[in-house]
Order: sequence, then C-alpha cells, then structure tokens
Amino acid sequence: MTHWRAAAIVLLAAGAASAGALASPQQAPRMLPVSGNVSPVHDPVLAKHNDAYYLFVTGGRNGRGVLPIRRSPDLLHWEQTGFVFPDALPAWTTTEVPRANNAWAPDISFFRGRYHLYYSVSSFGSRDSAIGLATNRTLDPSSPDYQWVDEGMVLRSFVDRDDWNAIDPNIVIEDAQNIWINWGSFWGGIKMRRIDPATGKLSTTDTTMYDLAGRDRAQPTNGSIEGSFIVRNGSHWYLFVSFDRCCRGAESTYNVRVGRSVSITGPYTDRDGRPMATGGGSLVLEATTAEWRGPGHNGFLSDGGQDYLAFHAYPAQGRGSRLFISTVVWDDGWPRVAALPASATP
Repeated sequence: MTHWRAAAIVLLAAGAASAGALASPQQAPRMLPVSGNVSPVHDPVLAKHNDAYYLFVTGGRNGRGVLPIRRSPDLLHWEQTGFVFPDALPAWTTTEVPRANNAWAPDISFFRGRYHLYYSVSSFGSRDSAIGLATNRTLDPSSPDYQWVDEGMVLRSFVDRDDWNAIDPNIVIEDAQNIWINWGSFWGGIKMRRIDPATGKLSTTDTTMYDLAGRDRAQPTNGSIEGSFIVRNGSHWYLFVSFDRCCRGAESTYNVRVGRSVSITGPYTDRDGRPMATGGGSLVLEATTAEWRGPGHNGFLSDGGQDYLAFHAYPAQGRGSRLFISTVVWDDGWPRVAALPASATP
C-alpha cells in the first residue's frame, strides 16, 4: 500500500469501483448520502483496507469499549464492528492520566507493514494529556491476524511544564524514512516532531519541535485551534485545522481552515499569505445553514483518484454529532468541499 496523504494517513488504496463511481475529480464537490450508524460520530478518520472502508472516532468508555470502529463497503452505509480496546484503555493510561476513562481523536496510518492507531487520553480543558499507540496487521476483524497491540505512550504534556497539549495526533508520511507527528489543542497551538519509523514513537536523534499553527490567546479567540491534519497535493503540503469551539451541540462554532507549505515542517500560509503560526487560515467549511452547526475535526481519504473530507457536525435541533463526508476538488491549488445540507435529514 502506498500513502498519498501524510496524516491520519488514510492510506491510498488503489481505487475501488464503488467509491470511484461516487464522484470524479472534475465534478463540483458534493456531500455523500451516508447512512446507518453515523451518529454519534466525533473526530472521524477514514482508512481503506482491501475492499472495505473503516472509520475510527472518539468515544467509548472503560468497561464498555473504547474507540469505536465502523465499517462500510462503499463509504455510504456504515455499521459498527467493535472497538480498538473492547474492554478498557491500556493500564499505562491510568498511571499517566488518572482522570481519563475514554479516548479522543484517533488517527490511523499504515507503515512498516502495520496499521498504526494513535489516540489521545486527557481530561477536558486540561494539558494533563498523553498520546498513545496501538498497532494491528490488518483492519479486517475476520482475519486471524486481527489483533490490536498496545504499544504504550508516545507523547506526554504536563500542566506545570508544557505550553502545549498532547491531544489530536496526526501522522504524516513524507516517505518511508521520514514520518512525522503533528498534534495540539489551544494553548501553544499545533506542534510537529519526527517519528522513528521502526518504533512509531518520537525520534531520539531528531528532537526538534516545530510550531505549525496558533491563534491569539486573548478572548474571544482564546487560542482556539486543534484537530490538525496534513495532506499532500501536488508540490504543497496542506495543513487543515479546526478553529473555535467544539463539543457544545447546537452552540458549537467549529469551522475548518487550511494553509499550505512547500516544506512539511512549514511555514504554512493561507491564500492571502498570512502565516498560520500567527492566526492565518483560509476557510474551508463552516455552518452556512440553519440545520447543522460546528462542522470540524476533519480526516482525509484519497481513493481511486478522488479525495474525501470526513468531519462531524451537530444538528441545530436534537443531540449528538453526525458523520459527514464530502468530496474534495482542488481549485487553483486550494481545496473546496460541499456546503452543509439545508435539510435536517441529509
């Protein structure tokens, strides 16, 4: 398998006919008519393995399964197939972050012959956080090789030491020897470090930390940036982030922004040349209808020559966040996606 993107890394599969028929790169972007188990879905990330698509999301709880997994034959109809951790989080999480009893913002990638699932453990609004790793040889739960293996902690932030938050991981594969992790939420913004491909953990030979994006920490912005995801298109790397506030139901103000760079480590600038490190970011997606609020925390999939952006949004009426998947087109080197539907039942 080869990777196109460099971030959750939603592997590049040779394109399935069913998905390729959904849209072509020349068409205007459109929202896919997803159905089945598509709510609640928060912080979605996509991968393709063999003839099926897999969706990993925030959620679950110790004692009831952590990090739900959904599966689809066509990117349209989704059913839940289990959990990364069927019973509870690995024991190390209790020691490192005692208040964490579930996991957030998973990221899926494939390198060195294994799927790498990075995830966050934290408590809401705190920098007492960690990023962990689990690996698997396959995503197919019917395979005899299917088993999620706890690989332990990758990254840790401490309230009294670090001005950044170790949540919302995203892996970027530049090539087989150059793999990166970006992460961050509020505070000091989005960071990046090199990963050792052999271990999936932080490199011990290159400890440079890069500042990719951040916002004014005064009110009303309050440094609200998170959910970073990096992909490559042509000669540029594109950094997607979510601005403003999630997790408030119909009051959520999340929106997706993007900037690009010729270097994976930045600097990233938006369409107007504003640095993302100081608040720049061109709008990709926002709540433009009365029915859906706070779209954000996107994942990216490239399959069969078509790019897709997955994200969640909240209904203006009712509870729970819902999965949305839009096709992506590139206009003059910048991504464009479909608007949120005007109907409450898309």
